[in-house]
Amino acid sequence: MTNWLPDLSHGSGPLYTRLAERIEDAIADGTLPPGAKLPPQRDLAYDIGVTIGTVGRAYALVRERGLVSGEVGRGTFVLGREPSPGIAPVPVAAHHVGIRNPASPGKLRMDSTSAPGVGQDEAIQTLISQIIRSYPTEVVDYTRMWPASWQEAGSRWLRCGDWTPAPETIVSANGAHAAIMAVIAATTAPGDKVAFEQLTYSPISRSANLIGRRTILIDGNDEGVDPEDFERLCAQQHPKVAFLMPSLKNPTLSIMSSERRRAVVEVARKYNVWLIEDALYGELLTDQPAPLAALAPERTFHVGGLSKTVSAGIRSGWVSCPANFQSRVQTAHKMMTGGIPFLLAELAAELVLSGEADSIRAQVRRELEGREALARSSFAGLDFTSHRVAPFLWMKLPEPWLSTTFKNAAAAEGVLIDDEDEYKPIRTDKVYHRVRVSFSHPPTRQDVQSGFATLRRLIDHGNPGYDGYG
Repeated sequence: MTNWLPDLSHGSGPLYTRLAERIEDAIADGTLPPGAKLPPQRDLAYDIGVTIGTVGRAYALVRERGLVSGEVGRGTFVLGREPSPGIAPVPVAAHHVGIRNPASPGKLRMDSTSAPGVGQDEAIQTLISQIIRSYPTEVVDYTRMWPASWQEAGSRWLRCGDWTPAPETIVSANGAHAAIMAVIAATTAPGDKVAFEQLTYSPISRSANLIGRRTILIDGNDEGVDPEDFERLCAQQHPKVAFLMPSLKNPTLSIMSSERRRAVVEVARKYNVWLIEDALYGELLTDQPAPLAALAPERTFHVGGLSKTVSAGIRSGWVSCPANFQSRVQTAHKMMTGGIPFLLAELAAELVLSGEADSIRAQVRRELEGREALARSSFAGLDFTSHRVAPFLWMKLPEPWLSTTFKNAAAAEGVLIDDEDEYKPIRTDKVYHRVRVSFSHPPTRQDVQSGFATLRRLIDHGNPGYDGYG
């Protein structure tokens, strides 16, 4: 480790930019040679009298300038100099890291639950080549046809236990999120209320608010929605739609019992409320209760897709609609998104109909089982909820950690996670002191284990009152 202390007494601007400049100067004059390890953020912060947040921002800035690289669990290292003239540099492919925290290079993303890589790229590459050869005109034009095979694929993928939706009820969509928003647009008008659970996939609520719908909240417990509170809400506030995740709910991982599903359906029937059933995570289960769509097909829109089970990059999903709603939802989807790309919709259909999607899903389940076992070992003795095939866990933080404080502390240590506020549809006074730790995005189990070790070390030995984490 390099014994290096910068002098921040001269220069202008914020402390973190001055520190970044001193690092850059030291690299330029050879004080910090290629391969040198920068001091740990906590140690350097103490030595020069600044917060760890200041050091973290400076390190992030020099990483963005391509001067250093961060390796979770090992530290931050100076990169080599530019190659000599006449020697062609080796091209490096850009690595896209998702939509949250885009300016966080070098950090381990444990805030994303896309399907882990299990070699599905080979099947995707093969099918894309075949589609381009078979449909050269369609892949370069707007989608002007909706093959019956797309609906057949959706019917097959959404089936659950003894329930299989009829192909004529299926709409292909640009992922589950787009499908859900198309349903909300098709069943409500500006000013209408949409009911959500207290903790859920909140981007749907935010998106609904953007198009003029209003969010109201349903109370629940460890099993999901409380039917009595749902009835109170329906009687008093008259929502048009309720958005629910009955199986492996995000982020709590609750699975609603068959009895409770029937109770929720009866309330929805009594007050004429549409139900949107998000089954994205439920598709990872091998056995689950009958879906809401099987219990109330006349009012349930059942939504699924490939992002958690096959590949998030394909952006493909399907929604099964109640009778006479397929055309309306399809039109709403086109108006909301501009239309579905033929290449991706055909790719999704062929993955499902060829059996490749089922094969990939089985491999994804096995990989998640291995990673979840690491989680149970790493966090033994702590209070958390996990499931053997789910790509995340829901952890209660020990006193005196706060959810946001721990998230910021983890980020300062190089690990990105989600605090509880990420899953609140609207601001509430409820506090859970929990974080969601995802483990499907890191490339290897070794990376996952490293991230778990960092979080466990932070829980056991971190200082939750340290002002640098604010």
